[in-house]
Amino acid sequence: MKFVVSSVDLLNHLQNVSRVISSKNTLPILDNVLFNLEGKKLELTASDLESTFITSMEIENATDSGSVAIPARLLLDTLKEFPDQPLTFDINLDDYKVVINSENGQYDLPGQNGEDFPQLPAIREENKASLQVPAELFLGGITNTLFATADDELRPVMNGIFLEISSDNITFVASDAHKLVRYKRDDAKSDSNASFILPKKPSALLKNILPKEKGEVLIEFDNKNAFFSLSNYKLVCRLVEGNYPSYNSVIPTDNPNKVIIDRLKLNNALKRVSVFSNQASNLIKLQLTGNQMTVSAQDIDFSISAFERIPCQYEGDDLEIGFKSLFLIEIIQNINSSDIIIELSDPSRAGILLPLEKENENEDVLMLLMPMMINN
Repeated sequence: MKFVVSSVDLLNHLQNVSRVISSKNTLPILDNVLFNLEGKKLELTASDLESTFITSMEIENATDSGSVAIPARLLLDTLKEFPDQPLTFDINLDDYKVVINSENGQYDLPGQNGEDFPQLPAIREENKASLQVPAELFLGGITNTLFATADDELRPVMNGIFLEISSDNITFVASDAHKLVRYKRDDAKSDSNASFILPKKPSALLKNILPKEKGEVLIEFDNKNAFFSLSNYKLVCRLVEGNYPSYNSVIPTDNPNKVIIDRLKLNNALKRVSVFSNQASNLIKLQLTGNQMTVSAQDIDFSISAFERIPCQYEGDDLEIGFKSLFLIEIIQNINSSDIIIELSDPSRAGILLPLEKENENEDVLMLLMPMMINN
């Protein structure tokens, strides 16, 4: 088996798929990337058993077909040092020895039998559901929600993005029980209602690769696995099993107090004032009165305190509410709007944060943060 490939092209594809490889693999074969050559199509596959990432390249000069598993780290470290040039891979399919010839040298690597690489799971036809969505839409859903997923070993359903597909829209939801994000798009629909929980790692892999995509993403799934097909990539992952909590029930609907405020001014004030908050609680207070928000924090143990006043548009009664500053800053930084709306009911109920201007008229972004009790 022999083929010629550009060093830079191969490195780009390998860097993308190798992100799936775990540093603590239970099977030694998973430290490798599977090279599968059929005709002039070279397919590269990497896996950690839970997720499998596949990419394909068109090869000009190729002889014979076959598959071999090549050590990923060794190959990546070698390719990084090459300028753009053609490399000739010569693979002996009897002993799986890999010889790479460059313009000025030769590199010998040990390969393994490609048949030892784990097989892809199959989607059961009786439970199969599928839909196509624009890459830009799918990227928006993941980007807006991924940061709000949890790391909770006791409740694994919270450790992923919940996708709810209906005949009206597609909704992405993530929550860690302190904050919640709901991203809804009306320009993607399905003939039937379906839902699944996409784990955090494949979500991050898709977030990395989707900006380079222009077309549609084909999503096929059953109750155990999901396949995401892009132009040159395919991601297969095991879904999180279990029922996602009823997220709509925690979103307060009656919020008479409404603030419109400059996102950047609030973000910068929070960063400065939060330095003076108690390190254990990170409590920051927002006091609303007239057309002014006062952001304050204190740490009694070290006798430090700070406050800043920010002009805003406020409709409602005078109100003081507490939040964990780290979470509030994280949410504000993930809203793409110059001004934001904050809706509040009382100091014991969740606050809702919304963008004032939408990036896309078909999107509906809602972010929610649970308050902290203020000890006066």
